[in-house]
Amino acid sequence: MTSLTSAQVRHIAKLARLTLTDAEVEKFAKELTSILQYVDMLGEVDTKDVMPTAQVTGQSNSFREDAIRTDGATPDDLLACSPLPKADHQIVTPSAHG
Repeated sequence: MTSLTSAQVRHIAKLARLTLTDAEVEKFAKELTSILQYVDMLGEVDTKDVMPTAQVTGQSNSFREDAIRTDGATPDDLLACSPLPKADHQIVTPSAHG
């Protein structure tokens, strides 16, 4: 792979909505080229006998049963926490229209 040109780096920066100085363009051209060369090198690795892996921890799906809890706060308890006025079991918020 050839190295990235300044124009290509500026295009990538534009897509990422980044503003780069000329020094940064030169720096990132070298760094991005190095990254792309490494990715090319990974493509040369023989992986035909390697099994695909979705995750490496050995865990399988572990779900818990859903349980409805009734020991929580009641709606009246929650409304009581508000310093705003309440009407018909709702908090009355200030209006911008008076």
